[in-house]
Amino acid sequence: MKGNVKLIETLNSLLADELTAINQYMVHSEMCADWGYGRLHENFEKRAIDEMKHAEKLIGRILFLEGVPIVSDLRKINIGAEVPKQLSNDHTAELDAITAYNAAIKLAGDVGDFATREVLENILKDEDRHIDDIESLQDQIGQMTLQVFLSTQV
Repeated sequence: MKGNVKLIETLNSLLADELTAINQYMVHSEMCADWGYGRLHENFEKRAIDEMKHAEKLIGRILFLEGVPIVSDLRKINIGAEVPKQLSNDHTAELDAITAYNAAIKLAGDVGDFATREVLENILKDEDRHIDDIESLQDQIGQMTLQVFLSTQV
């Protein structure tokens, strides 16, 4: 099925965001594993796997619309040197993703591609959950202090 060119471009832009997030989250995950924060390692790793699934869905949808998935484009990856900065960088990435997905959902509806809109809405639900999880961790740091929080992540 030949898809709308602007929508395919938008899907490729979202794909670049997802591929960037995968890299950022995997580096943060491995940093936490190296520091001995196993629970944080698993948290970041799970989020990276979710982003991989999003990338897979976007690639599948681009192909269905007879587009070419562009997997060589990445955004700037923002690696945090310590846990609070990692969470801050990830929060920014998720906010940007939510904004981009909302715009893409609107575009999909505007061009009458409601199946693509549904795919994007399902991904958006995951992104909303991601930002909620990050904010929960940030709140815990604020309430417990960083040292106490990190001691719970071993």
